Amino acid sequence: MRIRKITSPIGEADARSLKAGDLVSLSGELLTARDEAHLRILELLKAGKGLPFRLEGMAVYHCGPIMRKDGQWKVVAAGPTTSARLDHLAPELIRKCRPRLLIGKGGMSSETLDAMRDIGCAYLAFPGGAAVLAAEALPEVLNVHWEDLGMPEAVWHLRAEDFGPLVVAMDSHGRSLFKEVDDEVRKRSLLL
Repeated sequence: MRIRKITSPIGEADARSLKAGDLVSLSGELLTARDEAHLRILELLKAGKGLPFRLEGMAVYHCGPIMRKDGQWKVVAAGPTTSARLDHLAPELIRKCRPRLLIGKGGMSSETLDAMRDIGCAYLAFPGGAAVLAAEALPEVLNVHWEDLGMPEAVWHLRAEDFGPLVVAMDSHGRSLFKEVDDEVRKRSLLL
């Protein structure tokens, strides 16, 4: 199967061109963001304040990386966080900030899928247990924001180089591989 190479930041049309089941390799910029970062982003926006980084068009990786500083920051391990932890925050963040790619593991809710469809965003699955492999594809730390949240919760602005392969598991057309597998399992269990 062909692996499609994409570069972040990306536009809406490129994000909408991704279809569930596609394999992609990501280069360019990405931001890590977990629970505390999502909360802070939404709090700042509600207060009418700006963010110290761009989210529109970006890839947001649900990840709490392990970092080392030897003069400069270096990514040691960068495995994905379970994205469902962010389901209560993601729809609002997607609609307000317009990221084009979310990366994580385990998929997200139908409410998040609806927001992705509304603005043109895709969810890319990265396998758990491959944290060191992920780190090798993240060779440069461009910046770090909100270090006061702690290493895993800070927003790390990273450069990716052939990060993947990633599976487009949820697309901007309302298709979710996670839901399709769940539906098939339910259907088969009824046949037993």
